[in-house]
Amino acid sequence: MNRVIADNWRAMRTRLDQACASAGRDPRAVDLLPVTKSVGTEEAAALHAAGARAFGENRVDEVERKAADFAARGLDARWHFIGNLQRNKARRVARVCDVVHSVSSPRLLEALARVAAEESRVLDVYLEVHLSGEDEKHGFAPEELDDAVRAAADAPALRLVGLMTMAPRPGPDDTDGDAAAACFARCADLARALAERHPGAFPDDAPRLSMGMSGDWRRAVAAGSTCVRIGRALFAGAEEGA
Repeated sequence: MNRVIADNWRAMRTRLDQACASAGRDPRAVDLLPVTKSVGTEEAAALHAAGARAFGENRVDEVERKAADFAARGLDARWHFIGNLQRNKARRVARVCDVVHSVSSPRLLEALARVAAEESRVLDVYLEVHLSGEDEKHGFAPEELDDAVRAAADAPALRLVGLMTMAPRPGPDDTDGDAAAACFARCADLARALAERHPGAFPDDAPRLSMGMSGDWRRAVAAGSTCVRIGRALFAGAEEGA
């Protein structure tokens, strides 16, 4: 299992580097965030042995468990929360995670700012933007982002690093992923405009973009993503290779 996962990690990083080169981008500017939500601690630890030092989780119970397991093994890691987060679980996430990609509402932003301060933590946060038009997805509407940026910038326990979005599911006629490409391009445009309107709100006035998953990451890289969230591609064949 460990060998298969390590091979998958290196192969995915190579594909990502190639996609960056094709898009005229520096591969060092795009992080590969392994999403370990569907696997156990052993598989996540195998990725750590291969070189991964950051991990994405979408459930509070699971990130708490894996973080505790890693700590018991003496493994250093940064934990990214990438799933829909309820306000009543904000404190638990603030205690364990270093980065929250899914800050999707003013009330959640306020809750994270408060509990992070109370826990003496500083959280890196992305504002999730709802661009897909799909009811099951979450996030700020584009017209709400200016107020959210101001609120995040005024919170000492939060460090606003950028925007996150999820592309719509491709329709039957969208064989080239045009909807995903348009979604990612719009998010990138919004980030640039926000940085211009709010100087100093983002580190170095360069918002990061958490965009792209296993099925659409190439389009995200072409649009300017700085963090792709990859899960299943990293664990393909691991069971057979155990």
